[in-house]
Amino acid sequence: MRITRTGGGHGRRTATLATTVLTASALLLTGCSSDDSDSSDANGNITLTLSDYGQFGYKEAGLFAKYHELHPNITVKEETTANEQDYYPKLLQQLNTGSGLADVTGVEVGRIKEVVDTQSGKFVDLSKAINVNDWVSWKEKQATAKDGTVIGAGTDIGPMSLCYRKDLFEKAGLPTDREAVAKAVAGGWEDYLKLGEQYKKKAPSGTYFMDSASAMYNAVVSSSSEQYYDADGKPVYKDSQSVKQGWDLAAEAAAKKLAQGLPQFTDAWNAALRKGTVATVACPAWMAGQISINSGDSFKGKWDISRAPGSTAANWGGSFLAVPKSGKHVKEATELVKWLTAPEQQATVFKAVGLFPSNKGAYELADVKNAKLPYFSDAPIGQIYAEEAKSIPEAVLGAKDGVIKDTISTQINNMEQRGTKPADAWKAATEAIDKALG
Repeated sequence: MRITRTGGGHGRRTATLATTVLTASALLLTGCSSDDSDSSDANGNITLTLSDYGQFGYKEAGLFAKYHELHPNITVKEETTANEQDYYPKLLQQLNTGSGLADVTGVEVGRIKEVVDTQSGKFVDLSKAINVNDWVSWKEKQATAKDGTVIGAGTDIGPMSLCYRKDLFEKAGLPTDREAVAKAVAGGWEDYLKLGEQYKKKAPSGTYFMDSASAMYNAVVSSSSEQYYDADGKPVYKDSQSVKQGWDLAAEAAAKKLAQGLPQFTDAWNAALRKGTVATVACPAWMAGQISINSGDSFKGKWDISRAPGSTAANWGGSFLAVPKSGKHVKEATELVKWLTAPEQQATVFKAVGLFPSNKGAYELADVKNAKLPYFSDAPIGQIYAEEAKSIPEAVLGAKDGVIKDTISTQINNMEQRGTKPADAWKAATEAIDKALG
């Protein structure tokens, strides 16, 4: 999947998953904005364009070809931008000008609130065609406007876990069984740091307990219903308990040098996984693919997956499919979205590229329920993530969630890499955020 940062760090990354095999492969696609001049012909053949970013997994799972088999007169053309941060400004420009929009467009969870609040009138109400109760409840609400219209059909979500290196844990005298690891961090992310201090005492030379404090910060905040905004749409990040907890834990991790200080998805982060210097990574569902791809064959079977620290479930990541009203084939585009987000298709994508379904019906299908990751010591990932997904709290989203999260993460990186004092880093973060919020 795309090796790219997405809005606010909510991301989907490359992951290739099967119930019996995980392979390290990624397909990057590029595209440009749609030109509907050749979208249908005299014989009634239709070309539907689907604009997205990174990897939604449909092509890799063979779903476009399958849809064409079921609907011989319809061909789906995918237009993919590698980096969501390039994709989103272009989408806003297309919405504002009413030109260049695809028949179906992807929207990242870090952007959905802004799109719902400012652009909902330009999208089809999918609740008229899709049973939105099929999704986990909080996913539906993220795409619901004040008037009750639902502008996005949920694709994937990112239930949280903890990925760890069994061999490094053993050398450091820590438990290696996934249930024992889960018990060691059952008290929360504070316990996770305590485990990190134990690791550091006997850590194999040149290794670090975690990749970055900013990644842990994102995981901590993701477990709270109130993060950066309150229910009235007011920015409350300065007083948010989850932000304070995440910030304080990140500052502690930086001060104790428990992390290697590598922002995720950078070349240095990729290299650290390849060299085997990282013992743990906060692991939303899509992260397993990134680890396997970058760690490579030499570390297969040395990684495992345990439940995330604490008793509160968390979600990090996920996207939506939306249908612009301006499209020439709105009815056909809506039917395509309905089919792509049905349980069977979401399970197929999970098997192909590891994106965990947001449609609850997929959790009972064999490709999800019985899924294991050979790369991660046959971790029962379908079971782990399904249980996590069912208890994730409904998070309040804000229009600038992505901006706030990215800015705070940057300052946490500065604490790790430059030794910036926490008070100075927080001041820099709040000043930059306030300026961005106007």
